[in-house]
Amino acid sequence: MRAVILLSGGLDSATVLAMARAESRECLAMSIVYGQRHKIELAAAKRVALAIGVTEHVVYPLDLRVFGASALTSDIEVPKDAVGAAGIPVTYVPARNSIFLALALGYAEARGAQEIWLGVNAVDYSGYPDCRPEFIEAFQTVIERGTRSGVERGEPRIIAPLLRMSKADIIQRGVELGVDYSLTHSCYDPDREGRACGHCDSCILRRRGFEEAGVADPTVYA
Repeated sequence: MRAVILLSGGLDSATVLAMARAESRECLAMSIVYGQRHKIELAAAKRVALAIGVTEHVVYPLDLRVFGASALTSDIEVPKDAVGAAGIPVTYVPARNSIFLALALGYAEARGAQEIWLGVNAVDYSGYPDCRPEFIEAFQTVIERGTRSGVERGEPRIIAPLLRMSKADIIQRGVELGVDYSLTHSCYDPDREGRACGHCDSCILRRRGFEEAGVADPTVYA
């Protein structure tokens, strides 16, 4: 079974890659450099791909700063200490997961992959609408109705194994699979040395996950 893995270099996608490998998938990794302020993620993705092992690692350049409208792709300030605030946060990138899944779909269809794995999470999604089960279900319908592989075989199937897991559960599963989380990066707003800010939504959820999992947090904070 061949699978495309959307690999950002973060904690969740590293765990997903390890889970796919544990289920004997031939893994093709895809990382997308989309103009985000935290480009250090690409270096993390390369480290993770090398450590866990992939057949191929494609890095796709895509400049979403052309659109902006997000704290990750423009000069809007990244909110700090704001986990749980009402509404969709300004770190939401317009249609990002729709775009990423469309690219992964093209890659999967071109390589004959039967699955697309990604690390979306509906428990710790921090308000993002494109990390919810109904979004994944809707995109699966797009695949089945709008691609040759979907019409002929109902493939690729979207696999989102972390969808209903807590961050602590994700970390515990990753530790069981031997994931080295020191290789990963999650911060939305790292400093010039690549150290995590410790106060953005992603940092807070990551740190809380390690605490709840009873696992030492290897993150280097500023």
